[in-house]
Amino acid sequence: MGDGAKSPSPSGEGLKVRQGLATAAAQLAPVSATPRLDAELLMAYALGITRERLLLAHLDDCVPPAFAGLVARRLTHEPVAYITGTRAFWTIELAVGPGALIPRPDSETLIEAAVEHFVGRAPATILDLGTGPGTLLLAALDQWPRATGLGVDRSREALAMARANAARLGSADRARFVEGDWAAGITGSFDLVLANPPYVGTREALPPEVCDHEPAAALYAGPDGLDAYRAIVPDLPRLVSPGGVAILEIGHEQAASVGALVTETGRAWRLRCDLAGRSRAIVT
Repeated sequence: MGDGAKSPSPSGEGLKVRQGLATAAAQLAPVSATPRLDAELLMAYALGITRERLLLAHLDDCVPPAFAGLVARRLTHEPVAYITGTRAFWTIELAVGPGALIPRPDSETLIEAAVEHFVGRAPATILDLGTGPGTLLLAALDQWPRATGLGVDRSREALAMARANAARLGSADRARFVEGDWAAGITGSFDLVLANPPYVGTREALPPEVCDHEPAAALYAGPDGLDAYRAIVPDLPRLVSPGGVAILEIGHEQAASVGALVTETGRAWRLRCDLAGRSRAIVT
């Protein structure tokens, strides 16, 4: 390019989608670990189609005018899920927004562990502590269509999203959501107890797209990140039915600490790693 030339805008007049994606991915590289994926998701959203349809049949379409604005928002570190309002998880797609933790692929490790535990049978009752937008509970209910479940969260915003997601997914008659402080006040036992509690220490650094956008209450849990486990784990003996299982998501360096809390209750436990080989869940 000559002096003063500028990089093309992803919304340049007549620019094709394949060119717009390449340009946007280059722009997003400094702020995202997955710039090409981000660009594809934003482009699909701007076109009102799925990412799969985008890649299969729309690469030679013209870039829609809205795309540049979406890329600009992502450049401020706003999460893609908050921009598009949706996030795929396991076999479902959830509506998400500010006020609720964005579902992560790593959390699918908990559902995988549950499927392994219940091979050849199905849980009848499910409890999801810290349900957020209904992530783990609704994925489990989709996996086991005859099960019923209870989701608990402190955030009314998150619970509103969870109820809306349950209705949209056709699970409203099998899912109940209540405001609460972990398992306090919860009676009875459950075949499957799931929890993805906050587990980041208050002094730990997080990327801007996380700490500047997602709710702090869903991220931080005291100086060592273990406060939520100290509240949840002592209740596991009464919450888990005979033959059932509790599966707790953990930070990748927390297996020994959380495992010790479980051991204090007299329960055995094992570690489940995610696809990257990192410690991800305590199964007990």
